[in-house]
Amino acid sequence: MKTGGGPVSTSFERPSIKVTVILGRLWKYLKKFKWMLLLAVALSIAGNLLALVGPKLSGHAVDAIHPGPGGVDFQSVFFYAGWMVVFYIVSAVLSYLLAALLVNLGSRVVYEMRRDVYEHLMRLPVRFFDSHAAGEILSVLSYDIDTVQASLSNDLVQMLASVITVLGSLWMMLTISPPLVLIFAVTIPCSILFTRYRSIKVRPLYRQRSINLGKLNGYTEEMTGGLRTIKAYHRQEYFAAGFEKKNAEACEANYQADSFSSATGPSVGFINNVSLALISLFGALLYMSGSISLGSVSSFVLYSRKFSGPINEFSNIISELQSALAAAERVLRLLDEPEEESDPADALPLTEVQGNVELRDVSFGYQPGVPVLQHYNLTAKPGQVVAIVGPTGAGKTTIINLLMRFYDVDSGVIFVDGCDIRRIRRGDLRRAFSMVLQDTWLFTGTIRENLTYGKENLSEGEVIAATKAAKIHDFIISLPAGYDTILKEGGSSISKGQKQLLTIARAMLLDAPMLILDEATSNVDTQTERVIQAAMLSLMKGRTSFVIAHRLSTIQNADVIAVLRNGCVAECGTHEELIQAGGYYAELYQAQFDTAEQYSDFE
Repeated sequence: MKTGGGPVSTSFERPSIKVTVILGRLWKYLKKFKWMLLLAVALSIAGNLLALVGPKLSGHAVDAIHPGPGGVDFQSVFFYAGWMVVFYIVSAVLSYLLAALLVNLGSRVVYEMRRDVYEHLMRLPVRFFDSHAAGEILSVLSYDIDTVQASLSNDLVQMLASVITVLGSLWMMLTISPPLVLIFAVTIPCSILFTRYRSIKVRPLYRQRSINLGKLNGYTEEMTGGLRTIKAYHRQEYFAAGFEKKNAEACEANYQADSFSSATGPSVGFINNVSLALISLFGALLYMSGSISLGSVSSFVLYSRKFSGPINEFSNIISELQSALAAAERVLRLLDEPEEESDPADALPLTEVQGNVELRDVSFGYQPGVPVLQHYNLTAKPGQVVAIVGPTGAGKTTIINLLMRFYDVDSGVIFVDGCDIRRIRRGDLRRAFSMVLQDTWLFTGTIRENLTYGKENLSEGEVIAATKAAKIHDFIISLPAGYDTILKEGGSSISKGQKQLLTIARAMLLDAPMLILDEATSNVDTQTERVIQAAMLSLMKGRTSFVIAHRLSTIQNADVIAVLRNGCVAECGTHEELIQAGGYYAELYQAQFDTAEQYSDFE
């Protein structure tokens, strides 16, 4: 139910969260699986240390080769080469186990995160969904969380391996030739400063990419939902142009982020290659002076590649990390959305509901300074049928939102059985109402599941009695699987009128003491409307009922008809009283009567 209240906005565009805060909150998920993390660290250390032994053995093999014929000690060469193969094989196996472990870890973390986001969505107030596009929310649930998973599964592997490899290679190089290590005292700070500068610049670009992609998803979801209307008005080109704009903005943001970050890797690679050239130059000088063996120079070169390689890799994955941080920020933004206020500790239960409802001097607006209801007063006695009519935008559906506490009043009080509803438990209050709305909602599942999801442990007889009363039983049993027929995509395989009849039957099965009908017969033809009127009257007996209707013929028998104009009750009374008064209601009724006569001329 769209409840009004201003344009769709996005809270995901607020100032960015600090990286340390994002990492700290992600750690709360990771620490739940600390034993897997410790095992991953152990595998990373073991695998990389074994790989670090290779260059040392390679240097010993090179030193076993002497100038001149017959100067090669093949026994030593084969010995060191054989051990190199063993160490590299074991290292590769451990690296595979590490990758598999981290993929599992990433999946578990994302499972927890997606579950938390979904459960948080269920606790958010209706106001949030009125001001956020559904496609953007889905983008956070799918794309952004998947981006975080990819980073945890892939980037975490590389980062763990990089730290071990860099530290291990540095130690090995120090044992071979400390003077040559001094070359990195110049090149490594250059790489670090350059990478840091680029990461600071690229993060806002990836943040904008996520925002634009969310907008594109929101626009796509909205357009696909209204595709029939778009085709009916032949506005495909117009909305295609809108999609083209959103798509171009998303692609441009993606290009800006990726193109800016893609230059980081080659630049850092160039710095590392300069360091390799300097090592080769000064290593040759040290060899000629007899300060180092040829095998040691060879080992040092290999270790320098291992040392600078992870730094270069880190600069390559910095874009992925920034993308993951931007995605994680949007996820955390959603988790930070304030939930619907919990019931106070002294909230009262609502039992044995009589159905006495009073709205006393109620004022409310979806946006500050834009009132929808002003000093509104209405009383519904137990068992009464109260019809609410008025022009579009008068605040009819707003009253329903306030009764259900989807929103709270700005001023005034709403009473149920003499108690302020703000003091009643929300769950008890909402269970006291059953609703049939203009916008029907059915989920993917059997017809029986859709009928009984509001109330458990219903017998087959109760279900059939309700569907018969709603005049939908004959249609259901005509289906191949009857009540076990699967409804897909919100009941797209049945007509709007049939969906409405199912929701009416569902409301009957809930058997709540109060009833809300918001244009409940708007999607059925006149003949069907007349058929279900008797069923609706039977449903309303003994229940306090609020009926919102545009077709005044459906509410002539209401006990009280409240006419809304400009956010206030302009008239109130029975149908006969209001007709005799000759006011706005009489004008509405006469206008509909004249329209009905005009249409009858064509029959």
